[in-house]
Amino acid sequence: MANTFNTDTYLEEYQAILQERLTRPTTWRQLTKVIKGNFRADHFSYISTMPSIQSGTRGTASTAQDFTITDTALTLSTYRELMVFIDRADEAQVNYPLRMELADRQGQLINEVIESLWLADHANWTNIANTDIGGAGTNITPSASNIDDISRTMRRLIRQNNGQGQMSRNGVGIAWGPAHFEFVEAFAQANGFNLADLALKDGVNEGYKLFGVEHYFTNDFTAGHLFGGVKGIAEIGLLKATWAQLD
Repeated sequence: MANTFNTDTYLEEYQAILQERLTRPTTWRQLTKVIKGNFRADHFSYISTMPSIQSGTRGTASTAQDFTITDTALTLSTYRELMVFIDRADEAQVNYPLRMELADRQGQLINEVIESLWLADHANWTNIANTDIGGAGTNITPSASNIDDISRTMRRLIRQNNGQGQMSRNGVGIAWGPAHFEFVEAFAQANGFNLADLALKDGVNEGYKLFGVEHYFTNDFTAGHLFGGVKGIAEIGLLKATWAQLD
């Protein structure tokens, strides 16, 4: 099979379209912190145990308290690839834009894979149970009547875990499935005055802010698990040297 990218012009244009697609707003970019670099492992430390305030007696020695620093690392060790063969005969019959269409679709597929891998990491998250929003049992079934409860409960749990500062700085977001996102739209259209009028007129788009939360949707969530929390806490690492590059 012959490589149809036999000129620098085609290669550069293909790569430009691919990179343009990969820089468009996506749910994973909006809700995570994307770190791009040529490192193998990016180490960062945090204070995992804080000392407690002690009572004291005047005229007596005091005892210094310890705290604990924990080191974590974001390691870039896996990769994904998508090599596509373009037949010269096919290309001639569908005209030049075939390459650009493939470049755009490659970018979309890469975005979907990254979003799916991020959402599949739910085992490392903290679960919100149905009992947290005043219901019974473990699993929450989102509906137009409880999305406000879910949003308020999530913000409360962030505060209870001393995340108010990060929540104020970064904001809060939820990645719903398309059917769940419809409930956000239904709630907005059924409540308030100006809010309902605008939602009835224009509908609700990604990034819509309601209950102090930015609402997004994804088709790549793991069944039974959605994501919500402080934006930019989850981290995704991309290798700069190979990201959206063609060789």
